[in-house]
Amino acid sequence: MPKTACIYVPRKSAENFEIGLGRGLWGWRSSALDRAGSRQRVQSLNKGDLLVFGYWGPNNRVAVGEWADVTLRRVVVAEVSEPYFTDTAPVWPDDDYPERIGINLLEDEQSVHGSALGADAMEALRFSATKQGVAVLQAGTAAVVQFTDTLPPIPDDEPGDGILDHTGAESAIAQVLVRREQAKLRKALLRGASEKRCALCGRLLPVRLIRAAHIKRRSAASQSERRMLANVMAACLIGCDELFEHGYVYVTEDGAIAVNKSSSATPDLAAVAGSLEGRLVADFGTHRAPFYAWHRDNIAV
Repeated sequence: MPKTACIYVPRKSAENFEIGLGRGLWGWRSSALDRAGSRQRVQSLNKGDLLVFGYWGPNNRVAVGEWADVTLRRVVVAEVSEPYFTDTAPVWPDDDYPERIGINLLEDEQSVHGSALGADAMEALRFSATKQGVAVLQAGTAAVVQFTDTLPPIPDDEPGDGILDHTGAESAIAQVLVRREQAKLRKALLRGASEKRCALCGRLLPVRLIRAAHIKRRSAASQSERRMLANVMAACLIGCDELFEHGYVYVTEDGAIAVNKSSSATPDLAAVAGSLEGRLVADFGTHRAPFYAWHRDNIAV
């Protein structure tokens, strides 16, 4: 059964929090995990288990249950991407925090009222706050489900399940949250338009046939890269999205579309991929070049 770990992050740890989210890592001082089975709880976290980080709440030295109605400045939901390990490689400026887990960020919301997470999760975060940010475990994923239900609905014109490919999300709940992230990017990319040209083939299509596609795969991108419009292109569902996703075509350092030798697998595939060869990808520039370079070096090989 999946589980959820509730972890409190105080205001004074704001810099460490940003660094950890950006690097996809979280860690603890060994002294914090030496007490009351805290290390065993962290060691029990498996890939795909969920994490609820509560950042900057009010005074935690209050009676049990009194955090149910407070507001946290920020709530971040993530999932475990790498179970417990130890490492002293420098990450944070003030300490090693050698007992670590890998994390995959899923949702980041500001000013979250306790009702969005539920009384049990809020009490778990309050308890974590009193114990140097140790992980407080809850069986199941009820808190994250409740939190997800409070978020605005996904737009009706969002493309289907294919949007979740290669995201690195493990669980169904995680995939829902990733899809929300994609919907935000899509809204920013389309800016309310009813039609959009595919960046690769150049065809003008209804937006239902356009995907906001990551150039550098989400599973390989940092937190900030996942949310950068420079790492997103309009790719049509008629075929360009899949051709690019699987590396049959790629973008050269000059912004031209090139064909990978793997596209010769069948004559029809070669013909479709070949029809794009030599075209200049739309909105190519220095802001997108590093992401196309990553795709060229890691996928189109």
